Amino acid sequence: MADPVAVGGHGPTLRIDKYLWFVRLCPSRSSAQKLAEDGHIRVNGRRIERAHAAVRVGDLITFPHGQGVRVVRVAQLPVRRGPAVEAQGCYEELTIGG
Repeated sequence: MADPVAVGGHGPTLRIDKYLWFVRLCPSRSSAQKLAEDGHIRVNGRRIERAHAAVRVGDLITFPHGQGVRVVRVAQLPVRRGPAVEAQGCYEELTIGG
């Protein structure tokens, strides 16, 4: 089930691996799972070691991408892996060291 789920009264959440795949920041869900399980992803500065870690609107996600590091803010939780234009509306790209 791809629908965001409300947990503990903190608003809807989505698994980190699904989020990264749905918004096309990872080419496959398995690559997103591997990034999470290897401890390469941080959510709000906290190291994630589980692919099922929850993300919410407003969270900051930091992860390696190519030769650099990307930081994105979750703008909305997608319900599917849609076209790139739709996916890009689900996050805000942040610049490191501005």
